[in-house]
Amino acid sequence: MIPIPVVVCVLGGWCAIYLADTLLKSSSSLKASYEDWLLTYGLSVSPFHMRWQTALFNRQFYNWGRWKPRFLYLWFSIGMVFGIVAMFGSVILLGKTLMQTLTQMLTEAPKAQNDRMLQVVVPGVNLPVSQLAYFFSAILISGVIHEVGHGVAAIREQVRFNGFGIFIFIVYPGAFVDLFTTHLQLISPVQQLRIFCAGVWHNFVLGVASLIVLFLLPAILFPFYYTGVGALVTEVTEDSPANGPRGLFVGDLVTSLQDCPVYSVEDWNYCLGDITEKSQIGYCINAATLQQLSFPARVYRRLDGTVECCSNNSLTDICFSYSNNLDSPLHACLPARKAIEASQVCRTNTDCQKDFVPSLCVTPSLENQTRLIRVKHPPHVDMLFVGHPMHLQYTVSLSSFVPRHNFLSIDLPVVIETFCKYLISLSGALAVINAVPCFALDGQWILNSFLEATLSSLIVEKQNRELVGFLILLAGSALLAANVALGLWMVTAR
Repeated sequence: MIPIPVVVCVLGGWCAIYLADTLLKSSSSLKASYEDWLLTYGLSVSPFHMRWQTALFNRQFYNWGRWKPRFLYLWFSIGMVFGIVAMFGSVILLGKTLMQTLTQMLTEAPKAQNDRMLQVVVPGVNLPVSQLAYFFSAILISGVIHEVGHGVAAIREQVRFNGFGIFIFIVYPGAFVDLFTTHLQLISPVQQLRIFCAGVWHNFVLGVASLIVLFLLPAILFPFYYTGVGALVTEVTEDSPANGPRGLFVGDLVTSLQDCPVYSVEDWNYCLGDITEKSQIGYCINAATLQQLSFPARVYRRLDGTVECCSNNSLTDICFSYSNNLDSPLHACLPARKAIEASQVCRTNTDCQKDFVPSLCVTPSLENQTRLIRVKHPPHVDMLFVGHPMHLQYTVSLSSFVPRHNFLSIDLPVVIETFCKYLISLSGALAVINAVPCFALDGQWILNSFLEATLSSLIVEKQNRELVGFLILLAGSALLAANVALGLWMVTAR
């Protein structure tokens, strides 16, 4: 569910703005000056919507639109082809997403929603508050680049450009351009397509550019940061099981989890996933050491069928199971750190038969899904973690970039990396959504111009072409509305 305080703040804020706007417009003494002020600054207010429009950037837009006409013609022609393909592709993608959502709803499958390519994002629900700055910045930049595409393409096609603006709808920022409608209607359908497709084309280019920056980030930051030596801890949450005197600290460099080497954040995530999927790994202990460290304890079974043999409520002792190849599995309560520190990992006793020293493979006897994980972060003592591996993934933030100098921030690469990922995701989503043949989106105008350019010889009557377009737009709008409605329900109501 959406947090009540978030709903109250959003509704309260918009009610206050709309109430103030209504009072000022109804006041006989303030109405004229207030409306003049709104007109001067290009502001307008309506329920849950506020916009600002200006002509300050018109000269810059005209400079861009008249720069290298042949290049711009080729650029926007490629964009036109991309926009048409994106229109058909977006329908297929939305159809596939809708089928995935319905399947998940009907089967009550507990699968992660990350399996779906398109998801509804609700700040404070499936978007952490700590990520809001990235989200709103990326969506605003994506919107501005989108509208710059429309504006430059329009000037290239000799359509009058009236102005550029920014708006806020509920909590989502965006941008728009104001074009002279009469000019748009007078140019050919192909010219219209170049203008209408320019937005989704620019979003696609922005996403690709962000992807290239993300891929080349290690090379770009090479003079200041090096990679491939481990995962650098940048944050440990207060409630994290890794937080404590023997845990992880900001600035620690994790080099391995169990026997899984860690050279980057990707390795960290892979190792945790591998540890989760596989059974608990064991540790080689000298038979004499095992006899020396163990002490008698009563063995009993937990509710899940696993065995417990430590009844002293100690936070440092763990029940281990082992086999001497003669009897049934044996159990011993051992001090975890003394038992496994500096020990090699194993699966069977055979893995421990080295240097002719009698050793046994002892495996922690823990509850299902719980793991004992040895985390190496030299030069500190190994951290021993007991719990679900995903708790480490969710409560410890890391970076693959290690500063070459102490004055460099450990957070800067993470900020750039995260922002690039948001640009890729949101700019791509904006391209997909705007390409859908749906009322009030770019897809509506792309479809109408496409039908005029391709069906004018097959369907002579303009009224019939408009009817075909209307039916397609109706279906596209219903498809998008179904995705949004069910997506919101999946995020907020389940």
